Amino acid sequence: MYLPAHFVPDDHAVAELLTNNGAADLITSTQSGLVATLLPFIFEPDAGAHGALLGHLARNNDQWQAPPIGEALVIVRGPDAYVSPNWYERKTEHHRVVPTWNYVTAHVYGELIVHDDTEWVEGLVRRLTDMHEAGNEPPWSVDDAPSKFIAGQLRAIVGIELRITRIQAKFKLSQNRPAGDVDGVVAGLSAAGEPDVAAAVRAANRDRSR
Repeated sequence: MYLPAHFVPDDHAVAELLTNNGAADLITSTQSGLVATLLPFIFEPDAGAHGALLGHLARNNDQWQAPPIGEALVIVRGPDAYVSPNWYERKTEHHRVVPTWNYVTAHVYGELIVHDDTEWVEGLVRRLTDMHEAGNEPPWSVDDAPSKFIAGQLRAIVGIELRITRIQAKFKLSQNRPAGDVDGVVAGLSAAGEPDVAAAVRAANRDRSR
């Protein structure tokens, strides 16, 4: 990943991204080539030296059966949006501005471990369900479905764990622009219906915007 110093987030910001992530791309290099699957993950910060990402794959998905060559990669994405040059204060001064894209992402590398264990998988499914149902009223629970039905569903999936070895994260949020341009980007994104990206830009430049 191309990683200019002003776009490198601190460890706390990276942990927040991994903790609040919805779904991410699991990518492995195999003897048959690259394989990718979009999966919901749970970040387990206390697993190993750098934490782990926990998820599950369909049993019929060949990815878990093909041993990865080297590290596996999970690409985690945060908010992202187009940035118009019209939002920059500097545009009115010299017009030497161009469009760009603001985004938040982390490339998470590690050892891929398969958990073909119904008890492990059930625990993960319950955690994933509780996490994503937390905002619903009432929240759905695994126990709301018939136990035999759930048992059948669990047999159809396998657990996976990415034991993290390294992370490359990039929060490209206008940190390379003057304060007036940052304020313009925040206002432009808000008006364009991108409040999450606007909030991320504001947070990344909290000490710089006017």
